[in-house]
Amino acid sequence: MSTAPPGSASNERVALSTPAWRTQGHVPGEVGVWVFILGDMVVFAWLFIVFMHQRSQHAEVFDQARRSMNLTFGGLNTLLLLTGSWFVVLGVHALRRGHQPAGKWLIAGAIACGLGFVVNKVFEYHEKIVVGHPRAQADFFMYYFVLTGIHLFHLMLGLIVLTLMWRVAHKATLGPRNFRTLEAGACFWHLIDLLWLILFALFYLTSN
Repeated sequence: MSTAPPGSASNERVALSTPAWRTQGHVPGEVGVWVFILGDMVVFAWLFIVFMHQRSQHAEVFDQARRSMNLTFGGLNTLLLLTGSWFVVLGVHALRRGHQPAGKWLIAGAIACGLGFVVNKVFEYHEKIVVGHPRAQADFFMYYFVLTGIHLFHLMLGLIVLTLMWRVAHKATLGPRNFRTLEAGACFWHLIDLLWLILFALFYLTSN
């Protein structure tokens, strides 16, 4: 007669009561989302390389333009996106643990951070348009408006994604498909955060 190791029955019950999607290693979200994210990163990487090449060709002019950037606007937007990503991580974690009220509020907080970014960026664009810049710096600001504009478009899409996540968080019961949706949305939002950190470094901090 064989005897089971102490605690084996309770361990088996824990294993059986834990959904497979929470115990098995898996890629967060959906494969299609990662294909989009990687493709997007390739496109942005190419744009960053083009910008850096142009900056190397006109180092002094680009550096003068960089020094005219308002670091307060850039820093505030960086803080907003980092805080928003932190809220998303905490929100998904809370939903996994069954704390739906906290999860809903944290995702709502991320949406508020995203909206704050949009408002701040509009004020920054307005300042740059009103103040203007020397003709010699036109190339720098052309890249600035194009790259940050594309990023802003991504952020607007991200706000739609966060709203979808917020609606999912209101469901009475969350299953594997719901959590894949939450994970996919979180991954896309983190991409937006990562791209902004690179843009912030390129346009506000880095000099030749």
